[in-house]
Amino acid sequence: MEFTRIITPDAQNDENELDRTLRPQTFADFIGQEQLKQNLSIFVAAAKKRGEPIDHILFSGPPGLGKTTLARILANEMGVEITTTSGPVLEKKGDLAGNLTGLNDKELFFIDEIHRLNRIVEEALYPAIEDFVFDIMTGEGVAAKSIRLPLKKFTLVGATTRAGLITSPMLARFGYVGQMKYYTNEEMQKVVLRSAKLLNIPCEPTAAAELGKRSRGTPRVANRLLRRVRDVADVRGNGTITTQMVFETCKMLGIDDNGLDEMDRAILTAIAEHYNGGPVGIKNIAVVVGEESDTIEDVYEPYLIQCGFLKRTPQGREITDKTYNYFGFERKTRKPTKFSLQTNIFGEE
Repeated sequence: MEFTRIITPDAQNDENELDRTLRPQTFADFIGQEQLKQNLSIFVAAAKKRGEPIDHILFSGPPGLGKTTLARILANEMGVEITTTSGPVLEKKGDLAGNLTGLNDKELFFIDEIHRLNRIVEEALYPAIEDFVFDIMTGEGVAAKSIRLPLKKFTLVGATTRAGLITSPMLARFGYVGQMKYYTNEEMQKVVLRSAKLLNIPCEPTAAAELGKRSRGTPRVANRLLRRVRDVADVRGNGTITTQMVFETCKMLGIDDNGLDEMDRAILTAIAEHYNGGPVGIKNIAVVVGEESDTIEDVYEPYLIQCGFLKRTPQGREITDKTYNYFGFERKTRKPTKFSLQTNIFGEE
């Protein structure tokens, strides 16, 4: 489906200005991820005490939780600059060389979507992060020779939403891997209240709690919904975000109490009504809901699984007791058969 979900955790092109306005600058301003912040604070303090760059760090977790923000906070806390890029942009060794040779001492080199690095580029990065040198070849044929360029001691900070796709050699070169988790409802309320204050939007605490509860544990989603509720409050209210304004806005957008949208509900309903609650293969679900199987697996499933509405088994996807109770689906007994067209048409178990 070619559309942008209002609750997608991925950044949208028109949100860059908003992100800059709302982005925390220090660990003290950053809400949530308490254990991770505590660990990073210690690493920063130790590195500054020794006068060394902080060790290479990888941030892993779903999109929209603040991996890029934490990288920038690290640079601020260390008092150094940060150079940012992304895995898909670094197509060849020359692209990498241009970034690395321009880094200053202790500077942070941030690579978003690091799991999408070209293999040749990744291998060229190994000596840079281990020995702070970069090898390039000059000339061709018998005249070719290798030149080793010294680099300033820098810190590589990577971010990934797919840690399982990072190669073992790359993963082993990070001194610390920080796993970011979805935010609690209480943390999301604080995020909404902070953003509303920075944007000069009057917001009642109860409304912030309700909006946070529907934001899928993701600050980026909360900030996007906050703007939409503000629109409704300006047109249908007095500009103040109240619980009623949140209810009206989410109803217009098709977002329920748990932050589920139309496609989330379609996936769960398809499993319940077409496949008696599962197990069922991902390709069969994709056919019923009219979406690509990769999109379901990468975009929709993580939150449904995290919230306990869906589970993966060796035989396929199944809805949980929470889904039956939440939607009031009727439980059906699935008769065991030797061959089921529904579950085997695509060769899936």
